[in-house]
Amino acid sequence: MIDSTTKPNAELALNNPNQTNQDGPVECLGKTFENDAARQEYYLEILSEKLKDPEFRKIRGFPIGEDDDILNLSDPPYYTACPNPFIEEFIDYYGKPYDPNEKYKREPYAADVSEGKNDPLYNAHTYHTKVPHKAIMQYILHYTVPGDVVFDAFCGTGMTGVAAQLCGNRASVENLGYIFKDGKLALNSDGQSVLLGQRKAILNDLSPIAGFIANGYSNLDNLEGFYLKASQAIDDVEKELESLFTLDSNKVLNGVWSDVFICPNCASEVNYWDHAVSDQGKITKEFNCKKCATLVSKASFKTTGAQKLERMLETKFDSNYSA
Repeated sequence: MIDSTTKPNAELALNNPNQTNQDGPVECLGKTFENDAARQEYYLEILSEKLKDPEFRKIRGFPIGEDDDILNLSDPPYYTACPNPFIEEFIDYYGKPYDPNEKYKREPYAADVSEGKNDPLYNAHTYHTKVPHKAIMQYILHYTVPGDVVFDAFCGTGMTGVAAQLCGNRASVENLGYIFKDGKLALNSDGQSVLLGQRKAILNDLSPIAGFIANGYSNLDNLEGFYLKASQAIDDVEKELESLFTLDSNKVLNGVWSDVFICPNCASEVNYWDHAVSDQGKITKEFNCKKCATLVSKASFKTTGAQKLERMLETKFDSNYSA
């Protein structure tokens, strides 16, 4: 079980990617620190002591790892590479007790929600069953108000955390079709009103890699750092693989990987791209072997008599393998 929480004021960085808050005083859960490094050192010491508690390690889903590894990966109290012992403190600070006299009423969100998957934030890291943060934003805006705590027990890459923060970014809310009537109140085409303001998110997942990615996504106050790291990674990969994609001093922009089969009649190699793709770029389901002219296909067709191709396999001996 890996837990993460969103950092305060992270939405401000979306308006100014160069904004950082690493060197000046920072406030965290009601405490003020000289800088962000001091904040991290303070909470790492608390987490280190907590890791020595055998009962703490008995929590279901506790990762298998040494204390030093867990501490090196963690950024407490916002993210810990183990069950987060600071969540109660986070809720005490940002949450508010239930008041039966305070009426809460929201009509069911009945509008259709359809969001694409071509947003840069969405594509920063792939993950199965991923939901675009723009879709989640619409539900959070409808059912909550600024400052509310949102809990996602199966957070994946943390799109709920991103959505909770972007509810405080005016441009992101306007992008969903809302029109602002004043500084905070916005209406959509159906007349539904929402309030601009960041919500606080608690993210949890059993997958260590999910929690790690969610923490990175939730750290929107360091977009400049992400951009620099990503650009460096791309440059490193280009340099390492440049020889594979360079021909006569000109870079190859596109490459085609093709399956290779065996003709069931003459046993010659059949490059699927060379045989099945026409000059117009269309793929034919059946075609003739260029060596023996036998009608072949990936699947056998009884109506036309096309014979089924056999996939070509290559066998190699691994001298390092021992049974």
